[in-house]
Amino acid sequence: MEVIITSREHIKPSSPTPPHLRTYKLCLLDQLIPSPYGPVILFFSPDARLGRSDVPAKLELLKRSLSTTLARFYPLAGNLKDELTIDCDDEGAYYAEARVDCSLSEFLAHPDLLLLCKFLPIDLVQKETYSGTRAANIQVNIFECGGIAIGICITHKILDGAAFGTFLKGWSAASRGDEAVIPDFSAASLFPTEDLWLRETSAVAWGSSLKKGKPITRRFLFDASAIATLKAKAKGSDSKCPTSVESVSAFIWQRCMAAATERRNGIQRPSILTNLVNLRKRIEPPLSDCSLGNILWISSAKSASNMDRSLRALVNEVKRSISRIDSHFVEQLRGANRSSRIMESLKEMSSAGASEDGADHLGISSWCKLGFNEVDFGWGKPVWVSSYGVSGPVFVNLMILANTRDGDGIEAWVTLDEAEMAVLEGDGELRTLASMDPSPLTLANGYVAKSPQYPPL
Repeated sequence: MEVIITSREHIKPSSPTPPHLRTYKLCLLDQLIPSPYGPVILFFSPDARLGRSDVPAKLELLKRSLSTTLARFYPLAGNLKDELTIDCDDEGAYYAEARVDCSLSEFLAHPDLLLLCKFLPIDLVQKETYSGTRAANIQVNIFECGGIAIGICITHKILDGAAFGTFLKGWSAASRGDEAVIPDFSAASLFPTEDLWLRETSAVAWGSSLKKGKPITRRFLFDASAIATLKAKAKGSDSKCPTSVESVSAFIWQRCMAAATERRNGIQRPSILTNLVNLRKRIEPPLSDCSLGNILWISSAKSASNMDRSLRALVNEVKRSISRIDSHFVEQLRGANRSSRIMESLKEMSSAGASEDGADHLGISSWCKLGFNEVDFGWGKPVWVSSYGVSGPVFVNLMILANTRDGDGIEAWVTLDEAEMAVLEGDGELRTLASMDPSPLTLANGYVAKSPQYPPL
């Protein structure tokens, strides 16, 4: 598959940013996530009646509505001045258009996850530079049939997943001519910072989770029936029914631990599951859903080598780790002794992989209920929302959870070392409940196969 760039430009905001907003200060929590970008790709089917004939109008609408949206989300039209500030220079978002030499259905029939990076505007292998790096980068890919894939890379220094969903909601609303989405920029004042101490500390914590090897990414699809089965297994006689995300994440954690143990010839090591927790509703008073920034913290669930690793026990541990991040904890993040409280919290995570005998680590990023599947620029919702296949010699064990198009299932993007993934792929319990790498086309049509084989499309 060839993806050929046909044009490049910068989309500027429809109105200038006021002088007093020219410098946007990042908040303390924006230093927590070391990853430069959190790429997302939205795939849209063509209009069966019009094919490619309406593509020029769609492209023009995307650019015009993006310009309008950037005027409201003004830091996204700027560049990273340094690690603490964004220069809101109104130079705009980087925007590219590309031609794909196949149809959308051909690609989605059996998508190669490593090829997904071709739909993105940023080389994810490159390290982020600060002077002049654009905050928002977008690539619109047009398939031969008229289908469209929109690859979006916005710096993680400004937006977490919830804020990214707010941006997509605002952009698509502007495209449809609906009521404007107005972002809330209060996070910087709630969590102010003047230095980089958290970035340096969190980099050490995350660095302990880095692995060297050959990573491979696989997609595991849990339909509504499988999720109901997991919830039933995880629920105690006197406990509240776990959520879908809690059940699926704990189950995958369990199977990843089993795969790692098998790879070590039965030697069981402790394991840590880290999760990014949205703080917006854990702050008193709660923040708006439209609050921008990385308003999150990291929970750490632990399973010692001699602990009960039943699904019920792991779900309870996941719940416990998240419940600790409450309004009192958030107040500590903002209080006079925040440095010591933050250091204590990050120390829990940094033990993962800190030595050869340290804990295994698996990180979670949940896209569930962030609205990615609801994005509609005026020609329908996406048939698939994707991440990408991880490559490179250095990586972290990672699980991205996303709702399926119908909202009832969960698609888990799991990245592990190739050898551990080979064991996971053969895991009997996992194969019973999840389909591996199903075609997004079969998902869109409501069919999920519990094997790698699919019916004719």
